[in-house]
Amino acid sequence: MTAAELTARMCAPTTLGGTLGIEITETGERTLTARMPVGPPVHQPMGMLHGGASVALAETVGSLAGWLALPDPARQACVGLEINANHLRPVRDGYVVARAEAVHIGRRTQVWDIRIRQETTDALVCISRLTLAVIDIDPATGQSAG
Repeated sequence: MTAAELTARMCAPTTLGGTLGIEITETGERTLTARMPVGPPVHQPMGMLHGGASVALAETVGSLAGWLALPDPARQACVGLEINANHLRPVRDGYVVARAEAVHIGRRTQVWDIRIRQETTDALVCISRLTLAVIDIDPATGQSAG
């Protein structure tokens, strides 16, 4: 699946990723990169990128990367188990770029390291760690099998 196809499927306008304007830009072996616009819709009251928007970007990128790493995505899904984030510097406008890299890919859990950087300066904005649970799904319904 190409980055554009992944964006269209997983970051559709009816999803949080679509609402935030997240665009998948690159997929690789155990990595995924995306960008998100920074402006008033994702600002906190002081006019800077809201930490919650950064965390939503991190979970979106890590979850999509986790889904791509599944051996059988028709019968399995990844769901967030735990996420943390350290916000390192403010961003007021432009774009941020998030890159997820696998730390651990197991049968029932995955751990992803997500680094968010300012697109123009490459300055590190946020470091996040995401743990995903791998669950079985019913391929006919797409719902949890358990």
